[in-house]
Amino acid sequence: MKTEEEYIQDISQIRSMMERSTRFLSLTGWSGILAGVYALAGAYWAYRTYYVAGESLLYNTLDTPQLYAPAQPFFLLATSILVLAVGTAVLLSWKRARTKGEQLWNPAARRLVINLAIPLVTGGVFVLLLFAKGLVGLIAPATLIFYGLALVNAGKFTFEEVKYFGIIEILLGLLAMYFIGYGLLFWAIGFGLLHIVYGVYMHIKYER
Repeated sequence: MKTEEEYIQDISQIRSMMERSTRFLSLTGWSGILAGVYALAGAYWAYRTYYVAGESLLYNTLDTPQLYAPAQPFFLLATSILVLAVGTAVLLSWKRARTKGEQLWNPAARRLVINLAIPLVTGGVFVLLLFAKGLVGLIAPATLIFYGLALVNAGKFTFEEVKYFGIIEILLGLLAMYFIGYGLLFWAIGFGLLHIVYGVYMHIKYER
């Protein structure tokens, strides 16, 4: 007959199996850290090369549906950072899943991607519309808000900390919307500094 400790161990194993089947647990802290480094490097480069006062960015082409010329490099830079960050996350998650003997693309991963993609795609279209209308000063707040919404939405299918991370991103986006001339600074904090802090926390808690 099983002892109490053996029953507790069996329950823990069942709980672990159920969690793995419903939650995507192959995310790594290093992917967050590297994403933050990419974002900080990109923000610094953008500030040194293309930064203009927030008022000109917001109101320059408000009544004319054309893209403000200096905004194009910002768009290419942000797209490059996104591709690099996503690529790094996929690669490191794949390595972690392989180490644990699990499949990366499982039902939990599919649910995570779908719930992450809906707010992200909506936000991407919204940002493109802001570009088209010349409302460049609203782009940094919008990216933070929609990214935060995506994280909150996806937090149900991975580590719970992701949801709280998303809430902080939303709050930062709202602050950036109010302090419209400091969008790049808030963007650097949200996508750079917070990613590094989150990545270090996740690495220490789940990977050491």
